[in-house]
Amino acid sequence: MDVVVVNAGVAAPLAPLVDTSTETYRATIAVNLEGAFWTIRKGARVMVDRARTQQSGGSIIDVVSLAAVEGAGRNHAYGAAKAGLTALVRSSAVELARHGIRVNAVLPGWIATDMTAEASRPAAWPAGGWGRPDGFSGVAVYLASDASCYQTGTTLVVDGGYSIF
Repeated sequence: MDVVVVNAGVAAPLAPLVDTSTETYRATIAVNLEGAFWTIRKGARVMVDRARTQQSGGSIIDVVSLAAVEGAGRNHAYGAAKAGLTALVRSSAVELARHGIRVNAVLPGWIATDMTAEASRPAAWPAGGWGRPDGFSGVAVYLASDASCYQTGTTLVVDGGYSIF
């Protein structure tokens, strides 16, 4: 196994903080943070075992969300999980670098997917609107390839300029 892409997530129904149930919060954290942890851990185990046989290297790419750094009002568990993921990426990168394993995150902005179909956001930002899932495939290819051999522990924002607008 050379590359692991962690790309699973769920969004809870939008609700004010004071109305968010414990069950909703825990379910969202379970998928978005704990699920990613287990995937990273399993991939790292395989890659570390390979490194012990002189076949070091590998790349773990975590698809996070701009919500990790921009906040997610009325979607607190999602934002908290994604922010936690950025810390998990950095700590994993520090620990796994000695095995030649890189761990990085991609933070997509507003991407048109089934999960975001109900969301409404203004379409006025530098790139002109919502992105498409294939709009950050090049970043994943870069992080998976040897071209990123010295890049680890980073969070790459791919949001059409939304976060700077």
